[in-house]
Amino acid sequence: MKNPRFFAWLRMTGNKECLVTEVAMKIDLHIHTRTGSDGNLSIEEVFKEAKRRNIDLTSITDHDSIGCQERAIALAREYGITYIPGVELNVTFQYPGSKSISLDFLGYQYDINNQALKNKLQLIREHRETRARQILERLNVEFDKENIKRFTEEDLKKIQARVDGAFGRPHIANYLIAKRIVRDKQEAFDKYLVKCDVPKYPLSLAEASKLVRNAGGILIHAHPNDPNGTSLVSITPDLNGQARIIKEYMLDYIDGVECWHPRHDAKTTVFYIEFARKHGLVMTGGSDCHQKPLLMGTLDIPNYVAKQFRR
Repeated sequence: MKNPRFFAWLRMTGNKECLVTEVAMKIDLHIHTRTGSDGNLSIEEVFKEAKRRNIDLTSITDHDSIGCQERAIALAREYGITYIPGVELNVTFQYPGSKSISLDFLGYQYDINNQALKNKLQLIREHRETRARQILERLNVEFDKENIKRFTEEDLKKIQARVDGAFGRPHIANYLIAKRIVRDKQEAFDKYLVKCDVPKYPLSLAEASKLVRNAGGILIHAHPNDPNGTSLVSITPDLNGQARIIKEYMLDYIDGVECWHPRHDAKTTVFYIEFARKHGLVMTGGSDCHQKPLLMGTLDIPNYVAKQFRR
């Protein structure tokens, strides 16, 4: 599975690795698929595109799902791409003095056959289906107000039929578009899915950390300053304020932070690189690509990110 291009810039001298020639790499450690969660492309299509884009190091990080990791490893070997097993876990984070919020954390390099991790993700998957039913019930309340035909069990089956991986609100949004109730996903969320939301599985940061670490992996805080996603921005947009929250409430449970992200500006990236170095944290980055649009491999992530992972 080793990519010759990836290892070309390392030379062994005794027991030490020395940097010889720093070959430009393409790194993307945050990609979603239709096979595992809410991406637009299947895992086979993702790897085909990754090869076309000359991506050297990658990770599939589907939401609460590791079912396609074995296939990902095989495809990476087939295409000569260096691969790190990944997953994105949604955590319910309770910050003192405020309501609980959703935050995302990325797990890397875990044992894909770890039974405790697989069992917990199965529970989360089952909860997703229960949650979807409850969201549809709430949607029907809104539809009654607007004289829109209610969703039935048949509608739920049709939505589920379009789900390859983890069932989530984006799948319901797609169905709302198909039924011409809304024009696009933005309208689906703005008009219905935010109002009709139901809490996700209540996974704590401590439990997420234990699951990933006990499986031999590391846990990374994903896109901490994403203004449009699940991030610390919902508590404070101030970077120093975010850093205080991480330092006081997360450092015991995380191993790193995602510094490079499409919705992180340059100031944010520099800030979190400095924060990670100060606290001895792993630095990662990725496009968070759902293939809508196709952002895979578009971030300028430095080579030293790859060197942090054991080979």
